[in-house]
Amino acid sequence: MPGQASAVRRYKQTNKKPVSVKTKGRLTRSSKMVKEMYVLYLYKLLKQVHPDLGISSKAVSILNSFVNALFEKIAAEAGRLSFYSVRESITSREVQTAVRILFPENMAKEAVMVGTSAVDKYKKQTNTTIAL
Repeated sequence: MPGQASAVRRYKQTNKKPVSVKTKGRLTRSSKMVKEMYVLYLYKLLKQVHPDLGISSKAVSILNSFVNALFEKIAAEAGRLSFYSVRESITSREVQTAVRILFPENMAKEAVMVGTSAVDKYKKQTNTTIAL
């Protein structure tokens, strides 16, 4: 079919993943494309660290791709760990272990420390109980 070839070409050009939608008990592909964008957060972080600097759109695009790739790697490893431990959900323990596996030792320790403090801060603000 000629429509399929053009759809494949468009999919490869956009470099975005289609959303899976469950309809009538079957998993189907939606025509909507979803790609996480961290542009606003990257810009806010830059302004916190260096208020007088700017950043080009190409640099933001590269950083956005980098953050998406890291997120996908951590999520995949955490999912694998939860599968191995026969759990149905990913907890912060799996995420911490995934970070320790994927990152170098010094970076992993720093990331785990910052993540733990962020969870503690969230728990104080919302008065909820989250398992670490």
